[in-house]
Amino acid sequence: MRKFLMTFALVLTASAGMAQQKPMDEYINGLMSKMTLKEKIGQLNLMVAGDITTGGKVDTKVAGDILSGNMGGVFNVKGVDKIRALQDIAVKKSRMHIPLIVGMDVIHGYETIFPIPLGTSCSWDIPAIEHSARTAAKEASADGINWTYSPMVDIALDSRWGRVCEGSGEDPYLGSRIAEAMVRGYQGDYSSKENIMACLKHFALYGAVEAGKEYNTVDMSRIRMYNQYFPPYKAAVEAGVGSVMSSFNLVDGIPATANKWLLNDVLRNQWHFNGFVVTDYGSIGEMINHGLGNLQDCSAMTLKAGTDMDMCTQGFVGTLEKSLSEGKVTLADIDTACRRVLEAKYKLGLFKDPYKYLDASRRKRDIFTAQNRAIARSLATESFVLLKNEGNVLPLQKKGKIALIGPLANTRANMAGTWCVSYTPDKYSTLKEGLERAVAGKADLLYAQGSNLTADEALQKAAEFGKTIPRGDDKKLKAEALQIANQSDVIIAAMGECADMSGESSSRSNLELPDVQMSLLRDLVATGKPVVLLNFSGRATVLKWESEHVNAIMNVWFGGSETADAISDVLFGDVNPSGKLTVSLPQSTGQEPLYYNHLPTGRPVPDGTKEFRKYASNYLDVRNDALYPFGYGLSYTTFEYGDIRLSSDKMASDGSIKATINVKNTGSRDGDEIVQLYIHDQVAGISRPVKELKGFQRIHLSAGESKDVTFQITPELLKYYNYNLEYILDPGTFDLMIGPNSSNLKTVSFTVM
Repeated sequence: MRKFLMTFALVLTASAGMAQQKPMDEYINGLMSKMTLKEKIGQLNLMVAGDITTGGKVDTKVAGDILSGNMGGVFNVKGVDKIRALQDIAVKKSRMHIPLIVGMDVIHGYETIFPIPLGTSCSWDIPAIEHSARTAAKEASADGINWTYSPMVDIALDSRWGRVCEGSGEDPYLGSRIAEAMVRGYQGDYSSKENIMACLKHFALYGAVEAGKEYNTVDMSRIRMYNQYFPPYKAAVEAGVGSVMSSFNLVDGIPATANKWLLNDVLRNQWHFNGFVVTDYGSIGEMINHGLGNLQDCSAMTLKAGTDMDMCTQGFVGTLEKSLSEGKVTLADIDTACRRVLEAKYKLGLFKDPYKYLDASRRKRDIFTAQNRAIARSLATESFVLLKNEGNVLPLQKKGKIALIGPLANTRANMAGTWCVSYTPDKYSTLKEGLERAVAGKADLLYAQGSNLTADEALQKAAEFGKTIPRGDDKKLKAEALQIANQSDVIIAAMGECADMSGESSSRSNLELPDVQMSLLRDLVATGKPVVLLNFSGRATVLKWESEHVNAIMNVWFGGSETADAISDVLFGDVNPSGKLTVSLPQSTGQEPLYYNHLPTGRPVPDGTKEFRKYASNYLDVRNDALYPFGYGLSYTTFEYGDIRLSSDKMASDGSIKATINVKNTGSRDGDEIVQLYIHDQVAGISRPVKELKGFQRIHLSAGESKDVTFQITPELLKYYNYNLEYILDPGTFDLMIGPNSSNLKTVSFTVM
């Protein structure tokens, strides 16, 4: 045995040396020349390795598949000990000693949780967003993970869809900049043990599911795909993302997982993606429901379309050998997919060191550290969006009696939001605890739950984290809350969605505040005390009544593990709010899908028009415009915008011009402002949006300070895909708009020659 182990160690050393010395192609060629057909297909199989727990116990079925070379990767297994046990089987006991790739849904942090991606996007702080991804990668890699299923870059225009919370909102330009930043943050150049591989998802168009209903169909023109939905995917590919996850939905009537045009023509040939494609969970099997044949047929179709790895269906390992013998796939198809998976492992450095991510000493040093938590706390404060602040109720003073009321005020798990598979909520504070720390010795904090999450007990149980909110008698809960409210000087109402009322499988047909919460809020307002609503949500919600009756409203989304302290920082003015909406908040659910960069209509009604106009494009019962528009957000200070100054009102088709605007902080507090640039093409070959974001700058201004902000206008900002899907720039007149949000803009025009 000792002689065998010594020999094996020499083999491993020699193998690692080859990986280190040989170029990737040469190394992979040599490896594949020794692999059996079954082992090649095995590399295309990805399975769950166990529950999200630490420890060294290994599932016997998983172990057997790894040993036989029947599995190329595992996911959603946590902890160096357990992952090491799996990797040991792969590199020490399997015939080819090929290491596993180990994935996890590290969506917005590992154990230090950042705001949900929608909240993070509202910071418009690209360096901070990149830093959050780098921090998440650092923590995940310290626990053995080397692959994350993030970023999710789907453009989402309909907030009924629960997965709006996972993306960056409705705008392709901002979404593209965030996609690039996330890829850079996760991957770096793969040289460090703190770099992990990113997985772009969901490719493609998942955010456009009909009626905002999860797993539903998608149907749209290719012009719309290229101009409105594809840009963030393309940006992530150009940033070097290592892998892509196909989406559940149809694209041109064919499931994305088996859509050759999407995966081969667009992703690989047009965009030059050189990584591997993995399916979403079980999506090959779901193709049967689309009427595309049995599992063998669907698996063959998927492989030939350009999908390389099968997540959890086991269609590849179960049917590809038979399909090869029947001529439904070729050996070249299998070899191509196997090569792509092996190349990913090579890029991660796993052939050089299969245990690169299995340093047990890193957990204590790198996970949930004070430094990581400070980063998360800062980003959370930037994600909150102040929607209303009547009479400057905010910031609050730390004095007197402050009432904290609402079903989301004293729940621990809820603060982090959905998609936190590796989180440790027992380490996180409730909002009540955070506020108590903030006002200790200075003010009295009075607390009452006030209501259930919703009157529907079954719905509350279905909303997972709603299970952590105790149910009581609504009349008694409200009576207790009103008694406390009447004793207080100001009321903080912590209300909205619980974490799992958004996210996967959490579509909603009504975006208003749940029934019993609304009833409580109305009664709190009726006390005559100032009311500050903290609106927790994972999507755009309807706040029509609230905007008309509540003194102050702040959308806090789900701010991550440091939510409690971050909210305290902003409520009491230690941090000036600076977040801006990346989704348009509707006046009514019936307006969905609602988005600022819509196409014109032949019978337009200007935004803000209050009266109904017959035979024009509007509703009988609600205005067209958003309650709070894209890009909107208030501060504790005020900003004044000057007039736009162009370096020239004419621009050559291969040249550029500059647009400058002066922004002044006219208030008494220092603050950050997000200056936004929009463009409209007046005459084009196809109808173009009424306005499109094409630039933004986050600036800091001291009280009374002013600054010139300059944008360079290049041809790239003005191009679009025409009817023939040619990427072109039209000569003619363009409107250029700059301002604090998509509705409040200064406008000038220039001509492209």
